[in-house]
Amino acid sequence: MEDITADAFVNRDDPIPTIILNKSTQGSRTPSSTAANSQQPTGHDSEQSDAETTPGSWRKHGGIRGRFSALKEKARLQDQLVEKLLAQVVPTDDDMTGEFFPDDSPSPQKKNGDSASPGTTEKPNFNLTTMSNNFRRFNARIGVVFVFQARAIRVLSWKKPTHTLSFLAVYTFICLDPYLLPLLPLAILLIGVLVPSFIARHPAAEYGNPSDEQQQQALLMMPYSPHGPPLAPAMQVRPAKELSRDFFRNMRDLQNCMEDFSQLHDAVIALLVPRTNFSDEALSSALFVALVVACLFMSIAANAVPWRLVFLSLGWGVTCSGHPAVQRQLQAAHERHVQPQEEAAMGWVGRWVERDVILDSAPETREVEIFELQRLSGGGEWESWLFTPSPYDPLSPARIAGDRPSGTRFFEDVLPPQGWEWSEKKWALDLWSREWVEERIITGVEIETEGERWVYDIYDERADRVGIAADNTNANTTTGAKGKGKEYEKRPSWEEGDDWEGRRGEWRRRRWVRLVKRKNISKDAVVS
Repeated sequence: MEDITADAFVNRDDPIPTIILNKSTQGSRTPSSTAANSQQPTGHDSEQSDAETTPGSWRKHGGIRGRFSALKEKARLQDQLVEKLLAQVVPTDDDMTGEFFPDDSPSPQKKNGDSASPGTTEKPNFNLTTMSNNFRRFNARIGVVFVFQARAIRVLSWKKPTHTLSFLAVYTFICLDPYLLPLLPLAILLIGVLVPSFIARHPAAEYGNPSDEQQQQALLMMPYSPHGPPLAPAMQVRPAKELSRDFFRNMRDLQNCMEDFSQLHDAVIALLVPRTNFSDEALSSALFVALVVACLFMSIAANAVPWRLVFLSLGWGVTCSGHPAVQRQLQAAHERHVQPQEEAAMGWVGRWVERDVILDSAPETREVEIFELQRLSGGGEWESWLFTPSPYDPLSPARIAGDRPSGTRFFEDVLPPQGWEWSEKKWALDLWSREWVEERIITGVEIETEGERWVYDIYDERADRVGIAADNTNANTTTGAKGKGKEYEKRPSWEEGDDWEGRRGEWRRRRWVRLVKRKNISKDAVVS
């Protein structure tokens, strides 16, 4: 097993530097990670450190290849042991499927042999062995990303000014003529992939020792000739071998990139979340107004902005700021001019927010309603029936379907809507019965404009006769079957006595109203 995989994309230069955004973040690291980063060498020291920690050093100090197989066998046994332990803690497949894929979202994993829908693939659940294998495969192939990152850092930090100036030249051409942008990936494929592959297949001839001065002159005078048959095998891209020096270089860069992402994530959260989550409602409201104004301005003036010059200036500015001399000047200017005025500017913004941003501290209030429903008894008296959210009028769907009204019998059992609480202590009777009847376009009712403001059903004589006939039929059938029965009591008619106030039906209702306000939801309740 070799220490270096020649055909693998691996960052063999200096380790990618870890970005330190602030001192507090650096101090919050664990002691092990801090010690590892502080002891990490660069340059030739990095090569020496890799040689001391990789299998190549074991071979130099008398190690044997059997050590590798022993390590793999030990790792496999550890994976199996930890997997059995996790099986006792991690939920089963059904529980995990329900947790990560709620009922309203389709799960990518099918059960009971169901075929997967088109465009979806089945994914396995968490498994320690699969996780370990996938990480090793990923780490062996991620080197191309680190190579690109290292080269980008080298270009932006002016390690080789000619490369940086070439990048700025290409960037300038693209900014001044954006139609050249589709040409860029084609040129990269041509110059960065095909040309090196051809040169690797047709290498240049070597003439003697390059350290000899005469041979160097001969090499300079001898032009490169692409003619002739291929002299070397085609270039291949292979993943880095496990437990090789390149494999550990990828792990080193992956470790540093994870730290960079964590610091960048924490910095963005610390910068944006307190200003956008309305924990400080005045500041978030001011930011909202500023963004609305900016959106309106950009919707009008975006066509007039010279975007080519803007992107050209930004690109040159960012690239030039990476030069060491420019960084020193910017740091000195920031300490000399920006820092003294930063507190004054933030204080001015704070005073403007406090003075001009006015918040409505009173909670939102609304009016809720409930209908008191009463029914006429057989003795001609009104009985309290229910407190219901609907008036149960003669043409309501529930009334036509023959369903009984739903609600509660007592005022105390009426609850406010979810997320609201009572703003008033008592219910108030709505004295404007005609308004809510006309608003709902309710017909077949009689409105009481004085007194208790009841809304009565109008008596339907035809329906009442049908009901009386049906009741008489049931009574005769019962008497004939049992030989005796109670004589049917005829319903009192509105025309039979003077005690009835007009021709009214068996239901009446009136409306009660009460104010509610939005409930203050605590943070603990939201989290739970």
